[in-house]
Amino acid sequence: MAEALIGGAVHINTSADSVTGAMACITLHDEKSNFDVIPPLNFGDLDITTDELILDEVDIHIQANLEDDLVKEALKTGVDLRQYSRQVETELQQIEQASIKDYIKESQNIASLHNQITACDSILEAVTKIREFILQKIYSFRKPMTNYQIPQNTLLKYRFFYQFLLANERTVAKEIRDEYVDTMSKIYLSYFKSYSGRLLKVQYEDVADKDDLMGVEDTAKKGFFSKPSLKSRNTIFTLGQRGAILSPAELEGPILIPHAAQRGDSRYPYETLFRSQHYALLDNGCREFLFLSDFFMVAGNSALDLFNSIMGKTLSIFLKNLSTYLSDCYDSIAVFLCIHIILRFRAIVAKRNIPALDKYLEAVLELLWPRFELILEMNIQSIRNTDPQKLGVLDTRPHYITRRYAEFSSAIVSINQTFPNERTNTLLGQLQIEVENFVLKMAAEFPSRRDQLIFLINNYDMMLSVLMERAADDSKEVESFQQLLLARTQEFIEEILSPPFGGMIAFVKESEALMEKGQLDKLKNDEARITQLVRGFSGTWKQSVEALSQDVMRSFTNFKNGTSIIQGALTQLIQYYHGFHKVLSQPTFRSLAVRSELINLHHLMVEVKKHKPNF
Repeated sequence: MAEALIGGAVHINTSADSVTGAMACITLHDEKSNFDVIPPLNFGDLDITTDELILDEVDIHIQANLEDDLVKEALKTGVDLRQYSRQVETELQQIEQASIKDYIKESQNIASLHNQITACDSILEAVTKIREFILQKIYSFRKPMTNYQIPQNTLLKYRFFYQFLLANERTVAKEIRDEYVDTMSKIYLSYFKSYSGRLLKVQYEDVADKDDLMGVEDTAKKGFFSKPSLKSRNTIFTLGQRGAILSPAELEGPILIPHAAQRGDSRYPYETLFRSQHYALLDNGCREFLFLSDFFMVAGNSALDLFNSIMGKTLSIFLKNLSTYLSDCYDSIAVFLCIHIILRFRAIVAKRNIPALDKYLEAVLELLWPRFELILEMNIQSIRNTDPQKLGVLDTRPHYITRRYAEFSSAIVSINQTFPNERTNTLLGQLQIEVENFVLKMAAEFPSRRDQLIFLINNYDMMLSVLMERAADDSKEVESFQQLLLARTQEFIEEILSPPFGGMIAFVKESEALMEKGQLDKLKNDEARITQLVRGFSGTWKQSVEALSQDVMRSFTNFKNGTSIIQGALTQLIQYYHGFHKVLSQPTFRSLAVRSELINLHHLMVEVKKHKPNF
């Protein structure tokens, strides 16, 4: 009973324990004969005879030990379990020694792993500090009145921090970039919305409207309650000093400060505000694109996408505001100047090799061009629809509609010469055709050919003079009006020479025609006619030339043009008189006594010069 209890009291959990337990059972069994000499065991409070001991549990423990595989094997083979126990212990020691050797062998790798773990802790600490530092710099952009270029420059000095984040903690790097994008997007949007709004407060109040077209008569009045115009309708088509906005000094000059302009009560045309707004955009946009490319180490489409994520809202607002303005704009010169401002700004960013604003600038042009073409077509139509009967009293002086055209055409041609555009040339060609038709239509209202020619010459001369002030001498418009002016001037000279000298001129032309055919003898019986012509010229030419000169100077508004016409008329007169001499020197008329009364050609030239107007 005691043996069973002691054996059953040993619980075996491992192979080694099983072996030890089995050895204990066997030892007790071998020493049974000596059991009587063992002193009585003290079981303390445990009374094996009590009813409270549950013998079934002891049996279960004994049975579990006996079922252990190693114990079964030992009992089956009759192995000396004590020897087996020592063998097992030796093997365990060998395994332990091998494990120690392996540990020593891998010590370098283990040390490296330890360093990596330590380094990882350092990187995480560095990431935390860098994140806080960069975010603090980004947050500083949000302070009112901050020049954000200063913190930007600071960030560029620590660009390697962001590079470190990209290499070690991309999640934080993305957080930094997203925070920067969100911050700068709001800053630019707020700044440009405010700046654009304040700029509009210093724009001219008096602007062109839908009634301010070339073909609209000056007598046309606006509504009774409309404000009086600060300037005449003609100035809407005049470039004046507005073209200076395209000069390098003004194009890339300082931007307007609206509150300063308001204090000085200054007002500006739309193109000046447009230039200032877009130069601010160009300057900030180029700087921002370079910063993004440098700090965030992006290029190509990635750089463009990042730029658009920051500037996209601002650019959308710009396009929306421009579209709204253009929908009610009738100032074609302002629109055309804005087109050329953008063309020049596009050349500037191309020279800087910054593509960030390319699509935006193209979108702006796509808004401006159609509006310019529409306004120009409205002006063309207005001229086409003019009714000479409604344009007031007839006057041979330059018409206000042709003056509007001349001012406008010279403005557009002079601007377009710097950035030639075929669309512009086509529209100007259409406009010119309508103006030429208008001039002919108006001239037809005069009853005499003389007045018609004076009207045509005055208008052609005025248009040519205005064009030549700004346009190149070889422009299509200049060449066209030069030809028209020359043709009508030659006709006018013939017209004014005809009353006093028409008889002589007709005889010369008739004689020259017969001379070419060898038929001059047909006029040999015209002695009376020839005598009258010779004496008539000699007696009246001075008075006729004087009257002619005064009449010409009264008829033409341009003194220089009038002088040129007089000079042309006198030159033509001398040529005709030279022809008269030549005809009378022919054998047919050589015997005529009246030939002696002809004025010496050289003397005539000297006398004629006295009647030439002096500048």
